Amino acid sequence: MGYVLKLRQLVGHQPLVVAGAAIMAQNSTGQVLLVYRTDNHCWGLPAGSTEPGESVQQTARRELKEETGLTVGDLTLIDVFSGPKMHYQYPNGDVIDSVTTLYRATTRGGKLVQATDETSTAKFFDLAALPEPLTPLTRWMLLGR
Repeated sequence: MGYVLKLRQLVGHQPLVVAGAAIMAQNSTGQVLLVYRTDNHCWGLPAGSTEPGESVQQTARRELKEETGLTVGDLTLIDVFSGPKMHYQYPNGDVIDSVTTLYRATTRGGKLVQATDETSTAKFFDLAALPEPLTPLTRWMLLGR
């Protein structure tokens, strides 16, 4: 059980400030890898919460591997996202104010996995033709709206 899930046992649905990372993993043609999430039924970037003792770079790599089976080379920092647009309520009622570090990287290994505990599909898309619905956080990080 992860750190945030353990906190949820103590605080219920109360808002939590959660540090995490997301990764804009791209293939050799520049397409972006998105996953279809089973909790909110939206497409999003591979992302997740940072565990105690873990760097945000480690979080980005771990979440990509867990959610897609893929690995990447060097990480390039895009930005750190926080504030009102990073306030999110999950379908189960949990509320977070996320501080998410977004990285860009090119995929370099692994085998694309289609289903995990959190996702049902992983697929590459052109930035000009992203699928709907996107998670609100992914929409803001990729499209600025």
